[in-house]
Amino acid sequence: MTRPVVVTGLGLVSCAGEGVEAHLAAYRAAGAPRTDAATFAPYPVHPVAPLTLDGQIPKKSDQRQMEPWQRLGVYAAGLALEAAGAKADAALKAAMHLVVAAGGGERDYAVDGQILTGLRNAADPGAYLNERLQNDLRPTLFLAQLSNLLAGNIAIVHGVTGASRTFMGEESSGVDALRIAQGRIAAGQLDIVLVGGSYNAERADVLLIHEMGGYLAKPAYRPVFDRAEAPGFILGSGAAFLVLEAQDHAETRGARALARLEAVASDRTRRTPGSVGASLTDLWGRAGSEKPDAVISAATGCAGITDEERDALASLAPNAPVRALGDVTGHTLEAAAPFGAAIAAALVAAGEAREVAVTAVGHRRGEGVLRLTTAGETA
Repeated sequence: MTRPVVVTGLGLVSCAGEGVEAHLAAYRAAGAPRTDAATFAPYPVHPVAPLTLDGQIPKKSDQRQMEPWQRLGVYAAGLALEAAGAKADAALKAAMHLVVAAGGGERDYAVDGQILTGLRNAADPGAYLNERLQNDLRPTLFLAQLSNLLAGNIAIVHGVTGASRTFMGEESSGVDALRIAQGRIAAGQLDIVLVGGSYNAERADVLLIHEMGGYLAKPAYRPVFDRAEAPGFILGSGAAFLVLEAQDHAETRGARALARLEAVASDRTRRTPGSVGASLTDLWGRAGSEKPDAVISAATGCAGITDEERDALASLAPNAPVRALGDVTGHTLEAAAPFGAAIAAALVAAGEAREVAVTAVGHRRGEGVLRLTTAGETA
């Protein structure tokens, strides 16, 4: 059984702003995205635009107990439900499944600093560390760091209480979240799914981790495909959620189909010279892409793999304009593929394209290709 899978709701927040129109405007523009080059200098980040959280998270107590990445995700999920006409339908949300792509939680920097400072002069470092970990860290910190807390908060705040699953694994988790959601609907196992991811880039700990791997671009913003002299990605804070559902299900409840998610193909190759280009070529065929009107690339800007992706796309879609997602939202890791799919769906819904291909090449591992078409197109 293969049912057409359509997009009926989009929720987007990033440095580009809030909502579909803000992101389409940023997609069309040629200028640099909103960038903070001072707070974490020499590492620029793309901070999320200011949000009025009460609009989607009405209880202050809910806002306080969430970390920033969770607030972003819950907010975007609310926008997607609203756009799909599902926000006020308790029965629909009770049957709606949830698939989330997310990383780990955030550190308590003050406690970390105190422990590391004391560790230097401790007579017995091991015993000191164990004692501090037991006594200084709040029990809720461990809960807040669980990646599936985003799904939990979406269930609490928005009432999406069907089964949920959370994927971890950097960029690939976003691809697989979409792949599983699309596949289960197409197979007739589900009717409707809320799927997406979120990321908070404004964190010293994640910048440290990625800089240790040599993945961060610095000291200033340059377009993704123009970073040969200073390769790497610039992280962006944001969240992207989509409501996916079977086309017949959407028609029955009178929901507008913005676009059809035809296919999501993913791979994880052993990274050697040429492997990214070969993987994209294979995935392109598996996704059924032939002559897209546009390509949205979640390319990182990292050395080697970005050039391979550019060359592969020049061969696979020689007549299609390629827009780097990092120049619109910044690099959002787990949320990159959902952002690409959402903006592609928005382009199709606006009548600016009949078919859009989305690529997602992870900075360390994992590759993906998505294909979205107008809702009336055949697979």
